Amino acid sequence: MKDEKGLREQEDLILDMLDRFLDTEVVPHVRKLENDDIYPAEIVEKMKAMGLFGCTISEDYGGLGLPTTTYARIVERLSRTWMSLSGIINSHLIMASAVQRNGTQAQKAEFLPRFATGELRGGVGLTEPDCGTDLQAIRTTARRDGEAYVVNGAKTWITNSMYGNCIALLVKTDPTAEPRHRGMSLFLAEKGTGFEVVKKLPKLGYRGIDTCELLFTDYRIPADRLIGGQEGRGLQQILSGLELGRINVAARGVGVARAALEDSLAYAQIRKTFGKPICEHQAIQLMLGEMATRVEASRLLVESAARAFDEGRRCDMEAGMAKYFATESALSNATDALRIHGGYGYSKEYDVERYYRDAPLLTIGEGTNELQRIIIARQLVERNPA
Repeated sequence: MKDEKGLREQEDLILDMLDRFLDTEVVPHVRKLENDDIYPAEIVEKMKAMGLFGCTISEDYGGLGLPTTTYARIVERLSRTWMSLSGIINSHLIMASAVQRNGTQAQKAEFLPRFATGELRGGVGLTEPDCGTDLQAIRTTARRDGEAYVVNGAKTWITNSMYGNCIALLVKTDPTAEPRHRGMSLFLAEKGTGFEVVKKLPKLGYRGIDTCELLFTDYRIPADRLIGGQEGRGLQQILSGLELGRINVAARGVGVARAALEDSLAYAQIRKTFGKPICEHQAIQLMLGEMATRVEASRLLVESAARAFDEGRRCDMEAGMAKYFATESALSNATDALRIHGGYGYSKEYDVERYYRDAPLLTIGEGTNELQRIIIARQLVERNPA
């Protein structure tokens, strides 16, 4: 096990390598790929070679075994350059986390090495046409039939489902169970007969990445793909992974907020009005000062949540705080950046309009920010009884 110095050195090497990769392999292509909504296949292959699909997977299974604090910094850098890239590894690593934390030894041995290399790549199948934040309302069912389960239902807004080949699929194995979560189970579902990608969904932002509707029609899945080997534990299994997902989305918020700040800071020193750079106007200074404070506060909240996750502590409140504040900061910074850039901010010649389109998703995905505030409040009461 690496000591603290060794971890810092490893992190520095990884982040330096990532910065070079983003500058040379991603930055020159982002605007075209994003504007044309093109899946970045070549970039994904290079991400596989760098080991990014195994960021948080244990070294015992061929992953990098990085702490969540390092992973959050990777996500921040990816999102500073192009937020869509962070989604390509995030959903995948939530699926991997569900197996690493809850899978049988056989499932870990079979799937985690393939997840780490990106041979098997995908995400999580949770959301349905009539079900988003309230996961207990899902309708997709899995009925036991001998040594398999037969799945019927639909999922929507599923990331990595067109170009990926496996998802962690949340279903009802007992639709009549009360409370409802006792009838929910989580499966590793590889593509096959009856697993149909219906269409790729057009989006305001977060383009390039594949987000799709799925249909399951008498899709048969082997019984040994039930994560953990027992029915009725699916909701708890996926919720533990969603803590990692919320830390990821919070780190994305830091990245987008940082990008908006850095672009605005540079532009404000070049653009002149009334005979001086606009950074010398008090109105612009007030915005820049607040934007910078949002970035730093968001980063500290993310680090706090990531540290709690690494230590195995319950961190739904910490992850909720980080997700809520950092994503709202991204939205606010993107809006302020648009104002600072004026007409140019509304033009595709600059990246600011992309931040402005990407940021709203962060306040919705991985649990709405309204839900995060409720989680925070409930945990505050539970942890601080009168």
